[in-house]
Amino acid sequence: MPRAWKRAKITRVQRQIARLLDRLTDAGALPTDSDEERLRKGTLTLVATLVAVAAVFWVGIYAAMGLFVSAAIPFGYQIVSAISIAYFIRTRRFAVFRFSQLCLMLILPGLLQWSLGGFVASSGVIAWASLGPLGALMFHGPRQSVAWLAAYLIEVAVLGIADGALAANAPPIPSGIVPLFFVMNISTISAITYLIVRYFAGRMEEAQARSERLLLNVLPRSIAERLKRQDGAIADGFADVTVLFADIVDFTGLSADITPARVVAILNDVFSAFDRLADQHGLEKIKTIGDAYMAVAGLPSPRPDHAEAVADMALDMQRELFDRATEGIPRIRLRIGINSGPVVAGVIGTRKFIYDLWGDAVNTASRMESHGVPDGIQVTQATYDLLKGKFTFAERGSVDIKGKGAMTTYLLRGRVGSRSTGS
Repeated sequence: MPRAWKRAKITRVQRQIARLLDRLTDAGALPTDSDEERLRKGTLTLVATLVAVAAVFWVGIYAAMGLFVSAAIPFGYQIVSAISIAYFIRTRRFAVFRFSQLCLMLILPGLLQWSLGGFVASSGVIAWASLGPLGALMFHGPRQSVAWLAAYLIEVAVLGIADGALAANAPPIPSGIVPLFFVMNISTISAITYLIVRYFAGRMEEAQARSERLLLNVLPRSIAERLKRQDGAIADGFADVTVLFADIVDFTGLSADITPARVVAILNDVFSAFDRLADQHGLEKIKTIGDAYMAVAGLPSPRPDHAEAVADMALDMQRELFDRATEGIPRIRLRIGINSGPVVAGVIGTRKFIYDLWGDAVNTASRMESHGVPDGIQVTQATYDLLKGKFTFAERGSVDIKGKGAMTTYLLRGRVGSRSTGS
């Protein structure tokens, strides 16, 4: 029991620390900030806090040694840094906060080394100023960080030139303290740098994972990977696929007597169910257009049973909605159209792109839906030829299809041996 209690206590403390860090790093963020902007603001706030906390030790040690001028420098840093953080949280002006913090990190270590008498007497405290260009790189960008790096190198060079004169006028510091200060400076700077980079890398990984999930909600994985590697349009031809269009019957009339929020909730509920069915049957959802749903089987990875997969999907869509009733409105009914044939699929444009399909097979599938019957799954002769013997149909006969003329179509009923679900 004691060990379990200790583990629970440690876990509770870790959660509290994590919540505290989240509040601290999100304090200056704006609702409109991107993940990258939020990360930069949060990380710089964390850096400023860590350095200010670490400065407590140097203030105490220098004051205890009677080096009050040297103690005043890190103490001044704490005061100015605290004001800078408070100003940032209050105003959300990140540019001012970033500039003030980078200046503090760059200038004050140099002043401290000057007051202590050079490189050796100060135990190389100028190394703290390296956080300036590192911070500029992380919070400003590669191009802007060059100027901060140049300023840091110039500062080191100036201190190097003046080191002899500074050492000659160095305040008395016990020789045994100098190695201890070297250890403290090197270890603390290394620890803070590690924590900064680890925090930044961890949050960046989380942001990339979220972006990846969003991208894969828009594009198939194989297409997303290609889009990362190449510029320009992506287009592939597929000789054998099956396309499905589904539309809610009289949705305009259905939604006339309910609130817009309720309309969106209904569509989200229905289309989320269709998304789960698409995943279950291995279909690629292409898009929703108002109250219409489009999916395809046979791409981007070809499969020989593409027509069967779409037929099973359509039947399951009917089953999903057959007994579904939404409070205050009639049962939702679908018109579904299916066609098989060659298509071109790909991504075009540079903004708000989607993976889309083109070709006569797509247009014909759309016509099968628009010229279909409520609660019916209308398929073309091409799809019927791929499914006959495995599924049952009712021949609808010759139907005049806009832009296509007379076409023989069929209404899909169900799999052979299973109970019929269609009209």
